[in-house]
Amino acid sequence: MADLAAARENMVESQVRTADVTDVRIHDAMRVLPRERFMPPAKSYLAYADIEVEYAPGRWLLKPRDVAKLLQALRPMPGERALAIAAPYAAAVVEEMGLSVTRFDGEDLTLLPAGEFELIVCEGAVGRPPAAWPAALALNGRLGVVERDGPVGKACLYVTAQDGVGRRELFDSTPPVLAGLEVQHGFAF
Repeated sequence: MADLAAARENMVESQVRTADVTDVRIHDAMRVLPRERFMPPAKSYLAYADIEVEYAPGRWLLKPRDVAKLLQALRPMPGERALAIAAPYAAAVVEEMGLSVTRFDGEDLTLLPAGEFELIVCEGAVGRPPAAWPAALALNGRLGVVERDGPVGKACLYVTAQDGVGRRELFDSTPPVLAGLEVQHGFAF
């Protein structure tokens, strides 16, 4: 266990802090959460590696750097309502930061639980977020997700405002695309 605690500290120091993640609340949460708890025991040795790890068939945890950068962009605040879509580790981190978290990892990731959320995060990539995702955001709500249609994806931040939803690209990321959420290429003349 001491080895995993040292690996966890090293993850924060070498993968998270060096990636311009300056929110110490994220550092603190990642330091206390045993990341190996979110993956099968046979893969626990990969918990602190700089890779995406499959925690269930077709579901992956983002690299520690990527989940930290995505959460920092989302600016989680204590007391906010968060929805974690196929994001068990991100859910635990924001819960540790004082948010009320609804975890959602169902068969169809487009059929969200009822409610409005200030923060939505997904740890797998999607071609484009299903319309239901930004629609579930409260006013000034934030959605963090990796969009991927090719070898490299972009972590994106969506923010709702009175006049609609804004989108901003944050950084490159390469998690596998969640089944059923790939880009649908249509036929065109």
